[in-house]
Amino acid sequence: MNAGAAQREATERAPSPRVALFTDKIDWHVEAFARALRRFGATAVPVRLSSCKIDTTRPQGLAIPGFHKSLPDLAVVRAIGDGSLEEITMRLGVLHALQASGLPVVNDARAIERCTDKSMASFLLARAGLETPATFVVQSLREARAIAARECAKGPLVLKPLFGAQGWGLRLIRDASELPEPYEARFVYYLQRFVAPPAGASGFEDMRVLVSRGQVVGAMRRRATSWITNVRQGAKPVAATPSLEEKRIALAAARALGADCAGVDLILNETGAPLVLEVNSMAGWSGLQRVTNFSIAERLARDALAAITPAGSVLS
Repeated sequence: MNAGAAQREATERAPSPRVALFTDKIDWHVEAFARALRRFGATAVPVRLSSCKIDTTRPQGLAIPGFHKSLPDLAVVRAIGDGSLEEITMRLGVLHALQASGLPVVNDARAIERCTDKSMASFLLARAGLETPATFVVQSLREARAIAARECAKGPLVLKPLFGAQGWGLRLIRDASELPEPYEARFVYYLQRFVAPPAGASGFEDMRVLVSRGQVVGAMRRRATSWITNVRQGAKPVAATPSLEEKRIALAAARALGADCAGVDLILNETGAPLVLEVNSMAGWSGLQRVTNFSIAERLARDALAAITPAGSVLS
């Protein structure tokens, strides 16, 4: 029996890998990913992180719904879910515990923490030498006003929630007087230089690059009549082929935050050079799928399973 036949026989005998698909709801992404896992011979078990338990009386120290006394072979995180600081901390603790138990977790808790906390993401991107819009993060209205008074003379700033996605909660700040009260900003002011469209542009545009396991899966431009260029907010996805430089920057951004799978948002400055806006560790791809001629879910599922599957045994 040759090596290829032996590997196929071993794979056929092996039990189906069971994948914990962490989510807070069964949406299009979860259904597509679960189908893709089934295509590759794995079983997806959707689980809410809010239902998981740490139980030191158990041999594994964890209780994951749907896995009885065992643990999954692989964990894929689609969503953490809303909650208090304590609730989110515990859910991340479950992910840390799974990784400490030797399980591959995509993305792991550390990467999620780095990407979700925009202040840490900005710090790490800049530290890695990647160009990003100038960013300032403070905890007092007095300091935020001082920054706005100085920086708005050069152009507007964008106030973003420290934790937030899909373009919600963004404010364009043209003057220090436009800053909200601390409770409205949740007591943290994350201020980033607004990047205006190049001269002559008819609207607003940025690029989302989807990265997985050190490779670019696909990309789209998001075009909008508003400065908030998120598909959920009405932006139009347009097929795009990133330049070599845009690919390099997107891969470096994901690597800087330790993300195996990430949606990297790039925008061109006034000279046409790409800047990194954000890195999303739980990125959706429904907009990108609309302008892509292959199954993104299958590509991501195959990449995730590569952590537990012998090379060559996953369908290509």
